[in-house]
Amino acid sequence: MTLSDIKICVVGLGYVGLPLACLFSTKYPTMGFDINSRRVEALMQGHDATLEVEDDLLQEAIRNHGFRCTSSLEDIKASNVYIVAVPTPVDDNNRPDLTPLIGASEVVGKVISKGNIVIYESTVYPGVTEEECLPVVERVSGLKLNTDFCAGYSPERINPGDKQHRVETIKKVTSGSTPEAADLIDDMYNSVLVNGTHKAPSIKVAEASKIIENSQRDVNIAFVNELAKIFNAMDIDTNDVLDAAASKWNFIKMKPGLVGGHCISVDPYYLIQKSQLYGVLPRVMSNARRLNNSMGNYVAMQTIRQMNLKGVPVKDARILILGYTFKENCPDTRNTKVVDIYHTLREYTPDITIYDPWVDTIQNPMVTNQLPDGPYDAAILTVAHDAFRELDVRLLVPQPGVIYDVKGVLPRTLVDARL
Repeated sequence: MTLSDIKICVVGLGYVGLPLACLFSTKYPTMGFDINSRRVEALMQGHDATLEVEDDLLQEAIRNHGFRCTSSLEDIKASNVYIVAVPTPVDDNNRPDLTPLIGASEVVGKVISKGNIVIYESTVYPGVTEEECLPVVERVSGLKLNTDFCAGYSPERINPGDKQHRVETIKKVTSGSTPEAADLIDDMYNSVLVNGTHKAPSIKVAEASKIIENSQRDVNIAFVNELAKIFNAMDIDTNDVLDAAASKWNFIKMKPGLVGGHCISVDPYYLIQKSQLYGVLPRVMSNARRLNNSMGNYVAMQTIRQMNLKGVPVKDARILILGYTFKENCPDTRNTKVVDIYHTLREYTPDITIYDPWVDTIQNPMVTNQLPDGPYDAAILTVAHDAFRELDVRLLVPQPGVIYDVKGVLPRTLVDARL
């Protein structure tokens, strides 16, 4: 196969798959496949509910580049490069759940032909592609890896809501099951990327590189969250400390906060579980996960502490939570830790309002898109949406009401405490 022969199908049209498919459609015949028929229908009407791909760009891909989305296996049998971009979640016990990956591998197995390539982009622990996914493709298709078809792994680096580090501008890691496949896959990605690729020596190296990207951030944020707890107990503003420390040339400045989303709060568990199978106890990563998972409860209790200090009754208080998504200026609510704040506060009062103008309230009925009327006894800013930066929260929370700023973006004279 050469670049001129390539016909791509991206399996999974979420935050990762859709931007990738639209990008590839500018260079190659490209199909998008998703088992969610409603998602497919909405995309073919030119709208992406995740807001990762602007409607005009999606419509241009459909109109000018022939991009199509489907839920039919028959529609994608003519493709010869299948790229799997499905979620890799954890279960209620934080154990990796490979169900979406196995299902996608079965889909590929039903349509793949001799001479084709399958590439995985989903974040996994080292070994999943070759030990879990590709055997499924072989079983369902009856084909043999590296004899009848080849494989690769190129980890996604999508950052939801980030309009600067987009799929076309980031540098991608690539790999292949044979040297020839690795070269072709690398060339294919290079042909649509502005900043090129890094070709890893093996699929396992590429898998490992991705999972430590998010694990490293998780550990760094946990350290800063621990510092916030220490300095809050000492009545020292953590942000002031970080600003001062950042004056040193090699200090890595990060801010404390809630760690949600589908990457940083999930991916470390994949490496944590796999490392234990090799007899290695990953203490640093495990402790980081526990600490970051505790921050929602911590924020709620710090708000209650401030209310007590100002003589504001906590029982049956009216409390406003500003923000529900896991990060600013995007509609992604996956693994949001705001729910932990909410549930802790519910032990003291049922009168809690969550306001977030970015959220789909049909899927999240506990959230409102409409700015509620005050007065409130306390407000917690949990997400740094641009809309909140311009909001005069004190009009909603008159004195002696408490304003707690998790993100450190409100005027300091306005708030009672910051994380």
